[in-house]
Amino acid sequence: MTVISDVPTSTLAASNVTSQVFGSGLIGLREGLEAAIVVSILVAFLVKSERRDALKWVWLGVGAAIAMTVTVFLVIQFGENTISGLGAEAIAGIASLIAVVIVTTMVLWMKKASASLSGELRGEMSQALETGGLAVALLAFLAVGREGVETALFMVGYAEAETLWPLTGLIIGVLIAAAIAYGMYAGAVRINLAKFFSYTGIFLIVVAAGILAYGIKALQTVGWIPGLGAKAFDMSGAFDWSAWYGEIIQGVFNIDPTPTVLQFGAWAAYIVVVLALFLKPVRANSHASGASTTSESSSEPTVEPETSTAPERSTK
Repeated sequence: MTVISDVPTSTLAASNVTSQVFGSGLIGLREGLEAAIVVSILVAFLVKSERRDALKWVWLGVGAAIAMTVTVFLVIQFGENTISGLGAEAIAGIASLIAVVIVTTMVLWMKKASASLSGELRGEMSQALETGGLAVALLAFLAVGREGVETALFMVGYAEAETLWPLTGLIIGVLIAAAIAYGMYAGAVRINLAKFFSYTGIFLIVVAAGILAYGIKALQTVGWIPGLGAKAFDMSGAFDWSAWYGEIIQGVFNIDPTPTVLQFGAWAAYIVVVLALFLKPVRANSHASGASTTSESSSEPTVEPETSTAPERSTK
């Protein structure tokens, strides 16, 4: 008889179709909406500036960023499947730790930079227009590609699913995000972006904590990190982990019902420290910004007006 404590970490990483689609869908929704808002800001600026001729360069950059994201995603999802045994666990562990570092940096950076993101993008676009079309495409590529790489890294937890369900969920989430962003641009949909990004940011931090724990357990399995036999506790009998809710908990958040002491300690420490940094109020600390200080201290809501259709309507 197989108990949950005997199940490999790879199985706990992606339990079933529901957890794979649900978890990757939420990631796609959050990151897709971020990318869509960036594109909306760039497009609105060009339309308002009567530079519709440069839109093709924006879409070229966006297309290249999407292609890069898909490539990174496929490498992460299927590259590991060509290696088996402890080699696969080692790669999964290293990739997970790298992903956590990069993703944490990006999430905290976005929290701090979101207030002034719109103004920065418009300023960079103005400079890119003076340089040429390739500069416009590069700006769009970097702006969208940043979100794309973050999305692909968040999918590390599904790397051993060996199915297309994580990709399916991701695509569904991105499509929903695109529809919401279009509705916002057209003035048909309005949401509180500050609350949306705060709540989903917390979700992503919990997901990243699970990826960290998953990576540590994988490296302990290989023997690169000690403490595999030191179990913190055993929750395998707390409830039915094979039920849909148990599989979602394991599949989305990479929760291990029998974590090691180091695995659980790292998970808890990450949650406490990163959440504290994320929830810390953003303060305008640049005295040189002058009049922009007030707008930069208002966090994400300043982005919302930029995604409306006001610039487009003014030219019709």
